Amino acid sequence: MTGDKTILYIHGMGGGGDSRIPSILKEHIGGVTVRTYSFDPDIASGQIAGWVKELRPDLIIGESLGSLHAIGIEGIPHILVSPSLNAPLYFGYLAFLALIPGVTALMDRIYKPREGDRQALHFTYSVMRKYLPLRRKALGNSPLCGGRDSFFAFFGTRDHYRRSGIVSVRTWKKYFGSAYATYSGTHFMEEEYVLSMLLPKIKEVLDRA
Repeated sequence: MTGDKTILYIHGMGGGGDSRIPSILKEHIGGVTVRTYSFDPDIASGQIAGWVKELRPDLIIGESLGSLHAIGIEGIPHILVSPSLNAPLYFGYLAFLALIPGVTALMDRIYKPREGDRQALHFTYSVMRKYLPLRRKALGNSPLCGGRDSFFAFFGTRDHYRRSGIVSVRTWKKYFGSAYATYSGTHFMEEEYVLSMLLPKIKEVLDRA
């Protein structure tokens, strides 16, 4: 379907090389690459920059918290799934809690990823604070801030992260305008919407690339 086109898929928090959505995409199209990167934004930025240089992708897809890494990559079209644009605000401003003895260990247990090729999570003060500059860098590439890349996002109407504002259509519209669509599902885009909405959008973007 994508011919010789290459797609770099940037997974969300706790995701990885065996994440569900890119696995579904691989069953239907070629050229999809997803790799597990560090939860530390500084390390992750270096890893992802290296993959972009290596793969020279025609399209970047970012999921959830991974959308911040995706948006900051310049010169390539972007599709975002449940972009968590405001999660870095929570991480950054609540990072002081990680200084309380036992809190980091508790958070690591609560958000322990499933078995497999998955991102290891470690909620230290220094790592959590790094998400604020990551957000600033990413949004600096938005149309509001003068960025010229193309962006399109998908939001689930039953995404429980929208109640807290971690995922916010309002924030998306502020920085990226009306380039988005909603589906009647959760934060974790269900397979029916991957096939009926995400795949056609991928084809549309790659046909223009």
